[in-house]
Amino acid sequence: MTKTKQLVSTVMGLACVGLLLSASAGMAANPDEPVRPVLDKLLKAVEANDYKSFVADGTDAFKTGITKQMFESVSKQMLPRMKKGYTCFYLGDLKQQGMSVYLWKLVYKDGENDTLAKLVLTGDKVAGFWLQ
Repeated sequence: MTKTKQLVSTVMGLACVGLLLSASAGMAANPDEPVRPVLDKLLKAVEANDYKSFVADGTDAFKTGITKQMFESVSKQMLPRMKKGYTCFYLGDLKQQGMSVYLWKLVYKDGENDTLAKLVLTGDKVAGFWLQ
């Protein structure tokens, strides 16, 4: 595994500090996607390299689990593919350890590997976010 991939894995893991679980306002594209606006805000923050927006709706553990430097590293890596375009497909949700977990598949227009987006909420706060 390359150092960059290791860093991304570490950063996304740290996004859920304290959890053993692995985006701007808008209407949900599908009624089965109850928290799509949260995903959209997080993804737009990654695309814009906007750390403040990324952690704004997070729990205290989420906010302290990712440093600005770590976030910027991930944003820099994800940006080229995201700018070319991608589509999100809602996969479903589940409950884990008293929290709500939502899953999406990001399919990129470059035709390369997809990304699994995993969003963990406790109440209305982001407790974790992974891009794998």
